[in-house]
Amino acid sequence: MIRASLVFGACGVLLASCGGGTLAAPGPSTAAAPARRDNPFAGARFHVSPEFSAEVEATAARAPSDAARLRKVEGLATAVWLDSIEKARVAGRVLDEARAEQARSGQPVATVFVLYDLPGRDCAAVASSGELALGPGEARYRTEFIDPLAAAFRAHEGQRIVAIVEPDSLANVATNLAVPRCAASEQAYRHAIAYAVKALALPHVSLYLDAAHAGWLGWDANRAKIARLFREVLDEAGGPDAIRGFATNVSNFNTLGDGDGKRLEPSNPCPDELTYVAKLSASLAEAGIGGKGFIIDTSRNGRGGIRAKWGDWCNVKGAGLGERPRASPAPGVDAYFWVKPPGESDGASEPSRPGYDAACATDASLPGAPHAGQWFSAYFLQLVANANPPL
Repeated sequence: MIRASLVFGACGVLLASCGGGTLAAPGPSTAAAPARRDNPFAGARFHVSPEFSAEVEATAARAPSDAARLRKVEGLATAVWLDSIEKARVAGRVLDEARAEQARSGQPVATVFVLYDLPGRDCAAVASSGELALGPGEARYRTEFIDPLAAAFRAHEGQRIVAIVEPDSLANVATNLAVPRCAASEQAYRHAIAYAVKALALPHVSLYLDAAHAGWLGWDANRAKIARLFREVLDEAGGPDAIRGFATNVSNFNTLGDGDGKRLEPSNPCPDELTYVAKLSASLAEAGIGGKGFIIDTSRNGRGGIRAKWGDWCNVKGAGLGERPRASPAPGVDAYFWVKPPGESDGASEPSRPGYDAACATDASLPGAPHAGQWFSAYFLQLVANANPPL
């Protein structure tokens, strides 16, 4: 049974009462471009971000005693976050790099993007609020963010493109409508995500909707809510065939299969991410969404026992790198992948810094953190030191 007094918001932050709004029955579907039928990660190389590699190298240069171990991370793949209209313009360049790599290697290259620029973004937290306001920002999201991305994706046929769509957004609609900013954002989130899915559903593009994580949506009632909400949004986008699947644990710390969540909240039937994926799959099937694959973010989930509560989500002390990016690691899972580039901050820990969030200044969080998305060398060193499997 869900604890109705607990609702987890962006990356797991504890919020107000759950319940939210009423979810309408799914409407009629219209034809949609089908998603890739196969796992886009299988048999592919993974594109490695030069920017991520450069940050790792700079950190290694400042820590010569540990440089050899740090440099083992330089060649590992991370997602490219498109979190502003300006950043969306780099998608074509990134795909050009991947195309050149594909030509050199003779092997398919999978490039992973995260779309993260909704109007009213991150309605239940402060650290990651975005550039687009509700109202006028809704049209800008479609014409200045999604439409150029669709053009860039269309210009790169013959490549494997993966896009994870808007972390935390629909989970906030499912559970956090008691938060005024989330209630105000509901319709914009629904329609903007439906527009994005419809525009980007191309034969060489694999779309994954964000499905939060076990510590947020693991309870039976929350899984049922999010499954119905996914169905409504996908019906507006043209039907469930428009997406390849769902992404979980994005920017979070939940372990894969050791049941670590039992000590955090015994009432949750999903104490880890693999259990959550299996139970969410069943909930999705009940809503008419079957046969989907999952991506699990393993960038920082190598160690359990590091939190006193699931609501600790910002630069959590004691975290370590988790499983390395790889295809088909478990039944129903398309890939373990480093969706959150390890070493990038979740939010600023000092009130004087831009992007400060009180959740980043607790005893659970490593101090000295910069704005969300900026490189946090001390945190990266911790992640490498605590890596499991070890480097």
